[in-house]
Amino acid sequence: MRCGHSFGDNPKWHCHWHVYFIEIRHQPRQTNSHTLSPHSSSIQTMSYVPPHLRKSIAATTTTTTSTTVTSATLENTTTNHKLSSKSINNAFSNAAPRRSSANNHIQPLRGLAVPNVVFPQWKPSERVLRLKPEQIEEVRLRLNVDVTVTPDSPPAPAPIESFTDMCLASSIMKDIAIHEYTTPTSIQAQAMPVALSGRDLLGCAETGSGKTAAFTIPMIQHCIAQPSVRRGDGPLALVLAPTRELAQQIEKEVKAFSQSLESFRTAIVVGGTNIADQRSELRAGVDIVVATPGRFIDHLQQGNTSLTRISYVVLDEADRMLDMGFEPQIREVMHNLPEKHQTLLFSATMPVEIEALAQEYLTNPVQVKVGKVSSPTENVSQTLEKISESEKIDRLLSLLVEEAALAEKLGHPFPLTIVFVERKTRCDEVAEALVAQGLNAVALHGGRTQSEREGALRDFRHGPTNILVATDVASRGLDVTGVAHVVNLDLPKTMEDYVHRIGRTGRAGSTGRATSFYTDRDMFLVSQIRKAIADVQSGNTVAFATGKVARRKEREAVAAQKEARIAQSKLPPTSINVEDKYKYMIAPEMIKKEGAADDAWDD
Repeated sequence: MRCGHSFGDNPKWHCHWHVYFIEIRHQPRQTNSHTLSPHSSSIQTMSYVPPHLRKSIAATTTTTTSTTVTSATLENTTTNHKLSSKSINNAFSNAAPRRSSANNHIQPLRGLAVPNVVFPQWKPSERVLRLKPEQIEEVRLRLNVDVTVTPDSPPAPAPIESFTDMCLASSIMKDIAIHEYTTPTSIQAQAMPVALSGRDLLGCAETGSGKTAAFTIPMIQHCIAQPSVRRGDGPLALVLAPTRELAQQIEKEVKAFSQSLESFRTAIVVGGTNIADQRSELRAGVDIVVATPGRFIDHLQQGNTSLTRISYVVLDEADRMLDMGFEPQIREVMHNLPEKHQTLLFSATMPVEIEALAQEYLTNPVQVKVGKVSSPTENVSQTLEKISESEKIDRLLSLLVEEAALAEKLGHPFPLTIVFVERKTRCDEVAEALVAQGLNAVALHGGRTQSEREGALRDFRHGPTNILVATDVASRGLDVTGVAHVVNLDLPKTMEDYVHRIGRTGRAGSTGRATSFYTDRDMFLVSQIRKAIADVQSGNTVAFATGKVARRKEREAVAAQKEARIAQSKLPPTSINVEDKYKYMIAPEMIKKEGAADDAWDD
């Protein structure tokens, strides 16, 4: 075979260029039965390569000129892969267009032509279209919604306070009715029209606001408009979430609003479960994937799915994903998406890291902010109790046993309670201690298997368990109705995490309690909590550092102030020296005090 390129008269160069090209670019995956026929118009692509391995792989491929090739291999290659340089170039030129990137190593799965993306021209009802600007602002004021658009961008769509006026697909409207959704929440009323119109969205909403449905319903509407998914196709929409539990909740919501659709498939891709089952599901073709970033990258690397058909992307709890170190995976996915796609980013806070992410990956986004984002809610009464580390568990047992006795006396069920602890081992220890006291408690942390975690949440939601002992895996996104009490056995490291923990109670307008035990090591956070409580009570805006950069700067400033105070305290007391000719200007009692001070200093 001729490679079509001249490298001089040395046949060695012809041979090895040919073998490198075939082995690296055309070798069929072992898990795929498709082979490249002599008349094939598509070429098998190498698997996704993670960034940290790319340099080593590149170095390996550059040394292929020293590889020993047997005559049998060459004969087989010549017989089965008679491709001219023209056919090779045509095959690559027919590939689906993708966002150009210097590190663009995620390739589409070959063998299927990629249909064009459809962005339907959505319009709300005539009643909504007739709203005047002043009426739109009045509705936003009533909903406590703040909307911002980038300069030179068209105005944001008007908020819509009725699902009927959103002109959704009949199947979605049927499922909305089945689940007894009557009126959109504030975030839904404004975010859904933005998403339905095809614009990028940057959403900020307090916990329990209904934001999952705000991106789920438009996502399903978008997928319905696309050409059908076939076997081997990648998903049409992708949702990335920081934890397995949050991903499961999102998938449950997707299925709730798509249950009336025939052949609409959703896959959840998270760690802790059988990857083989996920592989089979992905390769069969799915409409929507809800995933944690790490496991989704694993499937891309193995060639089980692709990004070529994704045109709707949601980054949920984006600030939490960045805090957990998922930024490289998020960027890897976003860099390799098709050029035409819509992105929705939801974050409880707006640190500089999120602003940078939005600026890079969102195009003229509409920013929707609802309520006091990431601030302690007025619906939660907060109690701080100083206690030694060794006494914490005994105090917790005493507190919850008293609550159990009171509930039994009044004939009420024990109030749903979440106890937050710092470490996995402590989580199990506390749960066992509560069970030993006759209380129904279960542990939830990252060290348990996925089935154990699902079972713990199921028992907590529906009984018989009424106390959930958890690490911060339960502090975000978990929507458990009726949590009455949150106990921080160990305070978190940041104010941001504290807000999310106590946000598990007092949701959707209900009231709740938060009890926090603290020691001397927690005084920095305790001072922030006390200030926040005072600000809420006085009606002032609660402000605190969010994001790694801001928190680092805050701690550096506090440390500098502390060092300055210590240095100041070490300085000797100073006195004012007044020359004799000016002493007549000083009152007699001042002269007496000055002399006394000098005498004391001399002693």
